[in-house]
Amino acid sequence: MLNHLRINDRIIYRTLECQDIYDGMVCVMEQAEKNSPTREGEERLYAVVNGLLELAGSHGFGGNLWHSYLAYELACHENAFSMACEVKGRVEGSINTFACHDFKIFKALFDYPLEQIDRVFHTDLMKMTADYDGAGGNSKIFNSRIRDRIEALSVQLAGAGSPEEYLDIVTGFYKDCGVGRLGLHKAFRIEGKGAAAQIRPIPNIAHIYLKDLIGYERQKAKLRANTEAFVEGRRANNCLLYGDSGTGKSSSIKALMNEYYDRGLRMIEVYKHQLEELPYIIAQIKDRNYKFILMMDDLSFEDFEVEYKYLKAIIEGGLEKRPDNVLIYATSNRRHLIREKYSDKRELQDDLHVNDTVQEKLSLVSRFGIQIYYGKPDQKEFREIVRQLALRYRIDMSEEQLLAEANIWELNHGGLSGRTAEQFVTHIRSGRKSAEPE
Repeated sequence: MLNHLRINDRIIYRTLECQDIYDGMVCVMEQAEKNSPTREGEERLYAVVNGLLELAGSHGFGGNLWHSYLAYELACHENAFSMACEVKGRVEGSINTFACHDFKIFKALFDYPLEQIDRVFHTDLMKMTADYDGAGGNSKIFNSRIRDRIEALSVQLAGAGSPEEYLDIVTGFYKDCGVGRLGLHKAFRIEGKGAAAQIRPIPNIAHIYLKDLIGYERQKAKLRANTEAFVEGRRANNCLLYGDSGTGKSSSIKALMNEYYDRGLRMIEVYKHQLEELPYIIAQIKDRNYKFILMMDDLSFEDFEVEYKYLKAIIEGGLEKRPDNVLIYATSNRRHLIREKYSDKRELQDDLHVNDTVQEKLSLVSRFGIQIYYGKPDQKEFREIVRQLALRYRIDMSEEQLLAEANIWELNHGGLSGRTAEQFVTHIRSGRKSAEPE
């Protein structure tokens, strides 16, 4: 029961994500304890149930929605305690005592008999929300793995017998899954300009791993070794993946966030026009326990564009040192990133310091300590990619016919590349019998 607790005297977990649900439920519980329901209490009960249902709909929760809500608040709350525990696990010190103070309150809220609310307010609302069938609803906020982990957290906490048990369970969750938007998501994009720039989660991402990319073993090994060093806290380099289109450069980087997410790696997608916002973004992530890769896909600059100077300053050369938990991984079809033309040579004839001008353009790529070339496959390698993809998707077709149709497809759809092979196999899986162009 709540009568011996000051339920709003939380120390660490102060302002909650959905504070109105919490405040409304506490009001309803207090009236139920006193057996003195009011019209205001009844209205707040309906508002609470509405909030729980909306949360269930947007996040894909099922089961006991009140418990899922409480677990969600604990999972998302970024504070001195939770951020100390993210990735690293339980920490020592007095902060644990303050956390247990709050967990005592959360335990009372978990343990509250919801049927008492129904009895006092003459409803069956709590009964329905305590056994809610979400019908396998998808989360618009989290991927299914994190949604399931939060629901599992709610079940664990509901069965815990003491605040100290809560401490063990919650710190274990923070270590395994992280906390808040940075912990519970793998990938992010930038929204806003200047000081208002923020990172927003990307909930639906491709679940691709390096083993899914056929070929390019040397390139993947080099990329993996650098990323391993990064997540382990050793020195690592910025990476540039350059070469022919459709060879798996972007997919290789995207695969890293799935490979190393559980070791604290996160990825932020950055577009060329957002380079000015990077100092504000880095300021938001530099003191967290996660490792961040700033991914810049298909990066290149025309000779008249000057945004590359912002990138140069961020990589190396500004007054403030780039944080150790941030690296830049970029892909490009151009090795030198900045477009160069034969006409440039004529223009440089009027330049008193020709070498300085050339070095100004070449200095950007030199700041990527690792440069990995992805070349298009030859005919033999292309056929091997097609064979492996056909095996992966269990395509029932003779190898002779498969390769013959693959050859026709690549001649008419962009030439030899891993992307062309993937598109061909997708075409075959769609049910069409021939790869002949229409």
